[in-house]
Amino acid sequence: MAKKTAKEEVTSVAGSDQLREPAEIRYADQLEALRQNDQDAKPRSWRLSPRAVLTYIVGGKSLKAEIGGKKTDVPITRKFFGDDGLVERAIVTLASERALLLVGEPGTGKSWLSEHLAAAISGTSTLTIQGTAGTTEEQIKYSWNIARIIAEGPTPQNLIPSPTMIAMRGGLLLRFEEITRCVPDVQDSLVSVLSDKAIAIPELPDANMLWAKPGFNVIATANSRDQGVNELSAALKRRFNYIHIPMIADQKTEVEIVQQRSSELIAQYELPVKINPPILHMLATVFREIRQNKTSDGVSLKQPSTTLSTAEAIGVALDSALYAKFFGNGAVSPSDVARNLVGSIVKEDTADLAVLKEYNTLVARKRGASDKAWKEFHDTLAGQLG
Repeated sequence: MAKKTAKEEVTSVAGSDQLREPAEIRYADQLEALRQNDQDAKPRSWRLSPRAVLTYIVGGKSLKAEIGGKKTDVPITRKFFGDDGLVERAIVTLASERALLLVGEPGTGKSWLSEHLAAAISGTSTLTIQGTAGTTEEQIKYSWNIARIIAEGPTPQNLIPSPTMIAMRGGLLLRFEEITRCVPDVQDSLVSVLSDKAIAIPELPDANMLWAKPGFNVIATANSRDQGVNELSAALKRRFNYIHIPMIADQKTEVEIVQQRSSELIAQYELPVKINPPILHMLATVFREIRQNKTSDGVSLKQPSTTLSTAEAIGVALDSALYAKFFGNGAVSPSDVARNLVGSIVKEDTADLAVLKEYNTLVARKRGASDKAWKEFHDTLAGQLG
């Protein structure tokens, strides 16, 4: 009987009701193809060599591999669009004893990169702590089954391990999302984990230390807009290697990202809808010009209060596809983009309505005089803005 792939094994358990698969399941065939063709040395406990991890994230040529008992060509798609050197530095950091901190504007792909690094290196991206103002030290280290503690006292069996502890025991990567959202006292509980690679458990006199196995490390993320909210201590900063994730530098790359990710989401939602390249180009152009508060032909624009990231553009693309499916004719039009644009630009500050109105008046209307698509976009957006 043919051995099931990792994706088939998880799907057989989760069924068809899983809204989103983690990277190691969604891209299991690519990870397996890279593993079968990987000839380079691997750091201890890593599933792939550093070069293979890089190829998985930035893409490469198709590889022949045995998937589901059959020989097949597996294309290795690009997961992260950006500077390949940046990804190389992240991989090198994770192979060292220093932790990795990805810093950038909201929507620049920090969590996306973190997930794929963990999937390729450890085979699991789900050992995650979500940083919030309510995150506690117990969520980072460990907690106890209170009912059993009362009945039996503290024993190793009554301890509830955190994702950190599980990662340390298995020599895996821990993902810590939005670390600067945590209060300083909670952040500092990581110092001993990162410096000593150990967690002290004083309640267990006979087993009071857990030591991390080789391969353990931490990938944290932080929004640059949150810097100063809960600044990391000097001791914690020294234990992280900072890598800043910039906004997408050029429009061609941004269009490619929006096209790939929106196509994946449309397929996930099983929508018989396609977004034609001119529509995607228009969407990316609107976001880029408002974000940079200047058009391609030099017209100055007002600066919105919100961050118009590529992730927001992908969200508008998906919303437009859903609208076209349920309320349109099945083909995404400039009108569909205009209808779903307002909520991504005007959020907590209604003054951003003026930013969008200015763009529609100065830019979209002018382009609409010679371009039917831009005219349709302008007319629909004008109706939405009132």
